[in-house]
Amino acid sequence: MPYTDEQKKEHIRELQGYLYGISLFDKRIPQILPDGIYGKETAKAVEAFQQAYGLPVTGETDPATWNRIVWVYRDYLDGAPEPYRAFPSRNYRAALGDSGELIYIIQAMLWKASAWYDNMPKVSVSGEYDEETEKAVKSFQKCCGLTESGCVDCITWNILVRFLSAR
Repeated sequence: MPYTDEQKKEHIRELQGYLYGISLFDKRIPQILPDGIYGKETAKAVEAFQQAYGLPVTGETDPATWNRIVWVYRDYLDGAPEPYRAFPSRNYRAALGDSGELIYIIQAMLWKASAWYDNMPKVSVSGEYDEETEKAVKSFQKCCGLTESGCVDCITWNILVRFLSAR
């Protein structure tokens, strides 16, 4: 059975997908989008991979290059979880009226703390920093001997994260 052009494009797309995935972890590999065309961008990504991982730099995907790309890709997928840095900066303060992803995370952590301790008020996870969230933050700050500002600053964030990771 002959190797069709469509099969070739699928294999190139698969290679490009692996390289794209690797580039999310390894900044030495340029990001390329899978399009099924082995053009200049793909060749450059393969060359960068070969250079970074000690293979002969040809820009071509020989069996050794293919096997190493697949191995590196799978190693990243199966590796330890990556930390997620959600808190923007040391000087940032999340407060009443704020909304968004960070507030969801703060509320989820406060919700988890309230599940462990009866004296921690329950909080809804809505993504909106409301009075209920402010009250829960103040309660957490009081329990930890922090100033009861009701705002989540870097200190409150760090203690909340450490509190939850100690569980």
